[in-house]
Amino acid sequence: MYNITIKMFFKTSLVIITICFFYFNSYTQESDYFEYQNEVLWGINKNTNGGLIGGLNLKFGNKIKDNTYRVYSIELVNVKHPKEYKYTSPFGGDNFIWAKQNTMYSFRMQYGFEKSIFNKKDENGIQINANLTGGPSLGFLVPYYIRYNRNNAVVVEAFDSNIHNFNNVIGSAGFLEGINESKIRPGVNLKSAVNFEFGSMKKGSIALEVGFLVEAFTKKMIIMPTVQNKSIFTSAFIALFYGRKWK
Repeated sequence: MYNITIKMFFKTSLVIITICFFYFNSYTQESDYFEYQNEVLWGINKNTNGGLIGGLNLKFGNKIKDNTYRVYSIELVNVKHPKEYKYTSPFGGDNFIWAKQNTMYSFRMQYGFEKSIFNKKDENGIQINANLTGGPSLGFLVPYYIRYNRNNAVVVEAFDSNIHNFNNVIGSAGFLEGINESKIRPGVNLKSAVNFEFGSMKKGSIALEVGFLVEAFTKKMIIMPTVQNKSIFTSAFIALFYGRKWK
């Protein structure tokens, strides 16, 4: 069922993006929509490589000509391995992920362009934009720490399947545990998306964005060493933004 949902998400998003990019290249709309010169948006995203909340987004845009904007954005996302499964510890019911060696985060910097496909006729209307952005990525591999019952004492250790017993795991350690031991891998990313903007300049702008992203790193990102890992990641995503526009 999960795989079917992902496939449907990909197909639906692909249809939307294909249609919008067709108009992007072939359609020019004449209207007296509410003009703006600059925008700043921040938001959260859900993607096929992340959890309930996949990551955080920050986006800046400025107008360079009619219906066309220059876009700068940054993203911080958690990238999960598809084999990550949560287990419940017999000690107090805490959760942990067995065989996970590293937690992966990706910090993405992006530059590109956004084109208005359907413009607003007034500031309370809906605007549809298509964008293409890309840039460098920094992949962070943070050692995955667990709380472990060793000789009836609770210890916090980096997970190692060679020395840890499944039945003695108490749960995952703190969120920041191991952050100072992170390994950094450089990479690049490319993203295409369509967004739907609502709201007004006075009250704030809300945007819903759907699209695809591909990201490649110089080395394999080892999240779970007992299964296959990779250096190239693809994902479909949906993001919710809120922000401001001004002249």
